[in-house]
Amino acid sequence: MRLHFWIYLSLLAFSLNAQTTTNYPNGKNILFIVSNAHFYGETKMNTANHFAEIVFPYDKLVKAGYHVDFVSPEGGAIPIGYIQTSDPLIKEYLYKKEFMTLLKNTKKPNEIHPADYQAVYYGGGGAAMFGVPENEAIQKIAMIVYEEQQGIVAAVCHGSAGLVNLKTKDGKYLVDGKKVNGFPDLFENMDADYYKTFPFSIEKMLAKRGGDFQYSKEGWDGFALADGRLITGQDPSAAGLVAEKMMEQLNRQSNAVSVINQE
Repeated sequence: MRLHFWIYLSLLAFSLNAQTTTNYPNGKNILFIVSNAHFYGETKMNTANHFAEIVFPYDKLVKAGYHVDFVSPEGGAIPIGYIQTSDPLIKEYLYKKEFMTLLKNTKKPNEIHPADYQAVYYGGGGAAMFGVPENEAIQKIAMIVYEEQQGIVAAVCHGSAGLVNLKTKDGKYLVDGKKVNGFPDLFENMDADYYKTFPFSIEKMLAKRGGDFQYSKEGWDGFALADGRLITGQDPSAAGLVAEKMMEQLNRQSNAVSVINQE
């Protein structure tokens, strides 16, 4: 039986006194974009960032030698939820003080230097629908990484809401003409109160922006897409795979640069 519960980091019972330091190894920096939203829209219905969609890619990336920072529209503590404590990795990270401190002390957009990063990753959960998609400072960070750094923009599940307003320097939407994925309408409960608070349908908006929205009708089967430097996943089961595809692309780019330098 799966157990889900909400944790608001500002109210965590245990002490999180560890001091964090920023270390930027060359070519090994990823920025996770998360939300501060505690509620669905203007309601009092609790929402949160999806803990697994943070933990699974984070674990793969840091074990591969990447440094990960977190940014949110307001900075500071973020709400986390959808926590399945029967999963050993989820339980492990839930009690990792250093990791939880990162989530309690996310950076503000004005504290981020986009040139330090090779990729950005939008995590999901209901909170991802609010605060992040319309935040122009975060949009700018993502597009500097994508265009000036020739880096990756990645998202999973409702995190793909963060892609809908991203534009290139020539005014085109980032997703225009690209294969893209996110949480599809098929699996949304459109009659539910939570859904009625959403500012848009991820599937419909990405298609409206010119994206070729593709998804698995099975769901929860690790469906993910990579269209060049745009990488997206459908639901929590794809979060780890998105990270793997990010690393594959970064490795290809690194190898290409090495070949050029040797010539």
